[in-house]
Amino acid sequence: AAAAAGPNVVFVLADDMGLGKTLQTLALVLADREDGATEGRPSLIVCPTSLVSNWRSEARKFCPTLTVTVHHGTGRTDSGERLGKTDLVITSYPILVRDEAMFRGMDFHAVVLDEAQNIKNPRTRNAVAACGLKASARFCLTGTPMENHLGELWSLYHFVLPGFLGTRDQFTAAFRTPIERLGDKERREALVRRIGPVFLRRTKQAVLGELPPKIETIQRIPLSAAQADLYESVRAAMDARVHEEIDRRGMERSRIMILDALLKLRQVCCHPQLLKVDAAKAVKESAKLEALMELVEPLVAEGRRMLVFSQFVEMLQVIRERLKASGIEPLLLTGQTKNRGALVEEFQKGASPVFLISLKAGGTGLNLTAADTVIHYDPWWNPAAEAQATDRAHRMGQRSTVFVHKLICEGTIEERILELQVRKSALVAGLLDASAPAVALTAEDLEMLLAPIG
Repeated sequence: AAAAAGPNVVFVLADDMGLGKTLQTLALVLADREDGATEGRPSLIVCPTSLVSNWRSEARKFCPTLTVTVHHGTGRTDSGERLGKTDLVITSYPILVRDEAMFRGMDFHAVVLDEAQNIKNPRTRNAVAACGLKASARFCLTGTPMENHLGELWSLYHFVLPGFLGTRDQFTAAFRTPIERLGDKERREALVRRIGPVFLRRTKQAVLGELPPKIETIQRIPLSAAQADLYESVRAAMDARVHEEIDRRGMERSRIMILDALLKLRQVCCHPQLLKVDAAKAVKESAKLEALMELVEPLVAEGRRMLVFSQFVEMLQVIRERLKASGIEPLLLTGQTKNRGALVEEFQKGASPVFLISLKAGGTGLNLTAADTVIHYDPWWNPAAEAQATDRAHRMGQRSTVFVHKLICEGTIEERILELQVRKSALVAGLLDASAPAVALTAEDLEMLLAPIG
């Protein structure tokens, strides 16, 4: 934040999670205001709904001289003229879309997109509304500049500097296809050089030398006999249906059925109770839930504090009831939670040793350094999402070694998801580190994911 955001300044700030991107941004806004660089114009922060209150509290804490207006909620009556008289406007992506006409009519000093992966698809209303804003300086903040493919990176740069990476078609031909499909190291290095001048990234290893280590363990769990039989019957049925659909409509048009098939297999691994079919009703036990309890109960007895993440809210509710039955009263945070800040404070103060969190709702914007253990109940396709969740605990302010446990059902789709994660991690590493090996994605992933247990 040492350099002022003068006219036409842009950058993508892609520091690792937990290194203070929020504070750096606020310091920059304050420095520009004090230097007169803003020329009386406000700066705009656009963030996920769950982070609006966090931005407001951080601004009040670290930059109390800034005038801050939160433009959010159903009862908002702010006009563009009123917002133009404040130093900092904070809003969410949904409100940016709803009030797009008003925001487009304003002239901002700087526009900052927090968790900028929210515009990774340039066709979404989030991306269109953001790209229509007028500002001298445009910044993207994200610990995950690319989650799935290079097209998402293009979308971020289309916001900060339109045309810098060409059109989407030009970018696909020049970079995405050679790098992702052909593993072309020279094209990847050319892309790294191209984005380098406006791509700012620091890693935890470089900044937080005193940060305690993070130790990851993959715990492979064999399915019970009944669970394995259910898994195989669902897998065989869905495999036949998916291939029939692909033969009839093609891979791209069969996407919904493919995702449904993969979802059902993942649900069986978590707990048959999640699968709403008659065959699943007869299978009462979950090998993974039993393994979780065998892990959690001794850790709680030792005085450990832990975060448990899952993609499935219903699974978290099942876990909560099981923990209660064993005498452990957990906290629960999902997308429906209204009192996020209060729950975080409760956990940080020791109200409960276990915090159950949905990956989507709790993967960002939470500081949970009271935890020394992170458990990922089920794997997700995108390794960056899991890393973000882990970094709710492994971040600035953590004083203990953080132990990360990933629960994986042996021989199932979950092990194959881990293989895909390795490829995606390598692809991202290749973007951020030109010395990493090039990666080519294969077209055989579906066959691998729908393969029998083994």
